Amino acid sequence: MVTAQRKIPIAAPLTGQEEWEALKEPVFSGWLTQGPKVAEFERLFAERHGVKHAIAVSNCTAALHLALLAIGVREGDEVIVPAFTWVATANSVLYCNATLVFADIDISTFNINPDEIAKKITKKTKAIIPVHLFGLCADIEAIKKIAPGIPIVEDGACAAGAALNNKPAGSLGDIGCFSFHPRKSITTGEGGMITTNNDKYADTINKLRNHGASISEESRHHGPKPYILPAFDMVGYNYRMTDLQGAVGIVQLKKLDRFIEERQKFAEIYTGELPSVPWLSVPSVPSGYRHGWQSYVCMVDETKSPKSRNEIMEFLEQKGISTRPGTHAVHMLGYYAGKYKLKPLDFPNSFKANEYSIALPLHNNMVHEDFKHVAQSLIKLV
Repeated sequence: MVTAQRKIPIAAPLTGQEEWEALKEPVFSGWLTQGPKVAEFERLFAERHGVKHAIAVSNCTAALHLALLAIGVREGDEVIVPAFTWVATANSVLYCNATLVFADIDISTFNINPDEIAKKITKKTKAIIPVHLFGLCADIEAIKKIAPGIPIVEDGACAAGAALNNKPAGSLGDIGCFSFHPRKSITTGEGGMITTNNDKYADTINKLRNHGASISEESRHHGPKPYILPAFDMVGYNYRMTDLQGAVGIVQLKKLDRFIEERQKFAEIYTGELPSVPWLSVPSVPSGYRHGWQSYVCMVDETKSPKSRNEIMEFLEQKGISTRPGTHAVHMLGYYAGKYKLKPLDFPNSFKANEYSIALPLHNNMVHEDFKHVAQSLIKLV
């Protein structure tokens, strides 16, 4: 019997017997690194997200790095990213020795504000990385109008299955990057995926993830002339996904739409209960968007609340409810604040999101009583 007193984690992957059974084939076949299961996962992911190419990699950070390299980002170039995002978005730019340019967010969506992007574009702008934060797509159409011709790399780490105007995340810009970390809607443990309709980008990324080799390991080992090694005409990386991960990914991907539908219903429970908490702003979904609901992130108004955001999080922890800040404002992190001489209020909305956002538990292992317990615990603070 599930009780309200059980510990409710902020996130938890939903895996079980099917994933366990899927691991047997690569384990017994002996093909454990990138191979047929990864290829099948890529094909299914491309079909689901409406793109020609899906290229599996070791994680979303690697995906972002390879996406920027494929575009040709290098030293002297500038890349615009939101100031409020996970640090990996920013790190990927520095991996290319490029210059990071922050832009502020729209506090109502937590996504990069296209008007702020317009202020940051220069002749050196080589790419823009909008983040589909928490599963809500950034306004890619508005960004395209503001920055015509500038490549767009979607950081869709949180957004598998999300959509804007019926176009899936990962098909909206030039390249899309996804994460399969356990906090995401579907997981392979670690893992990532790159999507694109650009044949040249796909070919470059495919080589870069495998040390720069001209052919894949699978093709080389199954070819008629095993004594011929691949050509290496570029410096590449070992960013491959394993077939163990690919096998789990295939099973998880087939559950993606069901997972999102469940999360939508769970989000509706919160949204129905929490308006009675006057100091808490619940997330909104603009018309035309399909939210992926990787996280349910609210804002605390400390001028009205009985406690600070952090005290509220401590109170909920005592009730067995795990919470987190939405994410962090990267421009406030020590390395980036020092490197670019930035102050917290240089990006006021990102600062507010950093200080006052709160992610409530939302995952497919939760049941109705869990959501009621979270909501009622917040209501008790009113």
